[in-house]
Formats: sequence, structure tokens, C-alpha cells
Amino acid sequence: MSARPGPRNLITDVAGLRVGQAADVRTRTGVTVVVPDARAVCACDVRGGGPGTRETDALNPETLVDAVDAVVLSGGSVYGLAAADGVTAVLGQRDRGFRLSTTPGVPPSPIVPAAILYDLGNGGAKDWGESPPYRALGIAALGQAAEAFDLGTSGAGYGAMAGGLKGGIGSASVISDDGYTVGAIAAVNSFGSVVAPGGRTFWAAPYEIGAEFGGLGAAGLAAAPDDWGPAKGAASLVRANTTIACVATDAELTVAEARRLAIMAQDGLARAIRPAHAPVDGDVVFALALSARALAGPRHVALTRLGALAADCLARAIARGVYEATSAPGAADRCWRDL
Repeated sequence: MSARPGPRNLITDVAGLRVGQAADVRTRTGVTVVVPDARAVCACDVRGGGPGTRETDALNPETLVDAVDAVVLSGGSVYGLAAADGVTAVLGQRDRGFRLSTTPGVPPSPIVPAAILYDLGNGGAKDWGESPPYRALGIAALGQAAEAFDLGTSGAGYGAMAGGLKGGIGSASVISDDGYTVGAIAAVNSFGSVVAPGGRTFWAAPYEIGAEFGGLGAAGLAAAPDDWGPAKGAASLVRANTTIACVATDAELTVAEARRLAIMAQDGLARAIRPAHAPVDGDVVFALALSARALAGPRHVALTRLGALAADCLARAIARGVYEATSAPGAADRCWRDL
């Protein structure tokens, strides 16, 4: 097999996809927007016990909507859902969205599903009164949409903590030996730990390609049944969690197939974080299909391969987000590089 990362090793190696990010340094929070050049098939899978989402019901296979205009990942807990309001307003102004009417003067309805993570207790200034920054951050992030973007302390991962270590935005990609591209992006703010106890080895080490998150190998992977490594343990932090992610492919998928892709991709989250999908997490994975390449051979076999690639890719993205993270200005967060 000759599967390999794409040229950027980012989700934007999936052609027709861009990512924009914005952060508020004073508030220690941010927003990440995943934007397809054209409306794309989308589905999602929710596994965490405390999710915060928008428009996810509209993504079910039996509903009217069959494509989306953007996906928003945001800090800010419930306040962060307003980031999608800003993205929706700008996309509507650009005449993008779902149309039920062609009557002049009736705007389209951009479909912008979103998920949020909890970063309200990270020490940043949250004295925003009646004007949380998230609508403006969503607009700013959309304005920065490009094929290249920063990892680590950026976007929705700006104020994130991954267990007892600084979290962040991570991304990775893979091109299969027959030319399909799969990518993942994750804002890592987990309750669980991304590294094994007593060392620096990422749980995702078996899936690392090259030295994309340190190249330490998997020799340090060992743990007692109840020893998770540096997870969040303090009472003040135990509910301040959630990993939110999006995987994407250039393959042509139905909404139901995209849903299966999201379900399989969740396994990557569990491979990279221990424990995962806890009652105190709000883990959500979106899946985008840009439909540039038809599935070859039996569809169930092809979809199985894509799902396996997406899971590995998401595990790598999670590790890369923590590997690249640095302490935010004015903070004293413990980072992976401090281990």
C-alpha cells in the first residue's frame, strides 16, 4: 500500500475545501470555519454526553437538506454557537445557500451546522455583557478561509485544554493508493489524555506518518486499566471538555454514506484520547463529501476503506493539535513540549 499524506498534510488537501480561523487573545477563545467551494454533502455523529450543536438534525438522511455551505467549530460553549450566525449572514450576502423560492428579493438560506467546546474557565476575560465575540469571530474566520492555516493554539482550539495539556487545532490528510483523498481537522479540548502515562507518547502513535507529531514511536504505550495519563482531574475542570472535528473526502457519497463515514471516524477520536465519549465530553464529528470522484467497486467496500482512513486521519489530527500547541499569551498552560 502506498497511502501517504497530501502535500499540506491538512484537511484542505481535499480539493475544493478551505479553512478560516480567528481568535480573541484577551478572551482566549476562537472559531474555525470549514468552507467548501460549492455546497457539499454533510452528516454528523454525536458521541459525547454533553454536546452543543446547531443544525445537526437537518443533516439526517430523511430530511429536506442534502448539502451544507460551511461547518463551524467554535469555543465559547453555548455562546460560541453564534459564530455560525455570522458565517450564515456573510454566505447569504454572497447568495449561497438552500433555496425554496426563486422570488426576487427572497434570500437563500445558508446551511451552516456548528459544534462548540467549553473554554469558559480558561482564565480569559469573559466580561462581554450582552455582546459575546463569537458572531464577529465567525465573520473574521470566514474572511480568512484559505488552503493553508495554523495548527496548535489557533481558531477553535485557541483556549482548549487536552486533558492536563494545552490543546489546540490539529489536522492531517491521506491519499489512498488509488487516489482518494481524506482529511480531518479537530479542536482538541478533551477530558481524557492524549498521551500515555509516565511519558510523552501519544495514544495515536501507531498511526503516525513520518514524524508529524514527534516521531517517538509506539514503544511507550502501556497503561493500567484505571491509569489514563494526564487527564483533567480537578473539580473545576472535569466538565470543561469536548473534542469537535470534521472529516472530509473527495469521494461521491450520499448523506447516509457520509453519516457512516462520520461514525467510523469517531473511532479515531477514541484511538487518540483516553477516555473518550464521556458524559462530560460533547464529542461531535462532521463528515463532508465533496463528490469529485465516484466510488469504484462495491460501494460498501469502498466506504469501509474511506471510513478506516478517516479514523486514522482523525487520530493523527488530534495528536498534531496537541503537539503544535503553545501556551497562550498571559497563560501558563502545560504543553506537550514541556513533558
